[in-house]
Amino acid sequence: MRILITAGPTREYIDAVRFITNGSTGKMGYALANAAIEANHDVTLISGPVNLSPPTKVKFIPVISCDDMYKTTLAEFENCDCVIMTAAVGDYRPAVKFDHKMAKTDGPLNLELVRTQDILAALGENKTHQKLIGFAVQDKDARQKAQSKLERKNLDVIILNSPASFGADATEFAIFHNNQWHTLGTISKTELAKKIIQLAQQL
Repeated sequence: MRILITAGPTREYIDAVRFITNGSTGKMGYALANAAIEANHDVTLISGPVNLSPPTKVKFIPVISCDDMYKTTLAEFENCDCVIMTAAVGDYRPAVKFDHKMAKTDGPLNLELVRTQDILAALGENKTHQKLIGFAVQDKDARQKAQSKLERKNLDVIILNSPASFGADATEFAIFHNNQWHTLGTISKTELAKKIIQLAQQL
């Protein structure tokens, strides 16, 4: 298969040096890229800024912002069979980005944020033959919210984890597909990656 994987965080710049981001390390996405390569698939890896080296034999595309990832993912989407969206894309960006470094003042700074593009929803709206696998990071009403995300965004599979998974090598995961939950318990991201690739092959 031709598998498209997104990984890591995005950065939304406030000025020339400051940005909004999150704690994603890219470990899950890079583990998936390795597992897919080991299973002899063609892999494109679109990654936000992380401290990891991309696996060999992948088509590697580095990006920075949500807008970068949106445009790149949509451009690569038509030529893939499966998308595994592990990237922790920022939900908001500053309404105004300053080209220069803002000077520090004595008072508070009020920063207006606006929504970024919903990449996974756009993929769900435009898919034809592609299979979509997404992740849901939740810590309250987790399964209900994950199932809602799968339905709203027209996904085939969703993997549920918690904020504790950010930066961890192993954590608790559950997979929902075919209207059924599969609880995996605590499992390494390397092992989970292999299971996800096997599931993608079955789909």
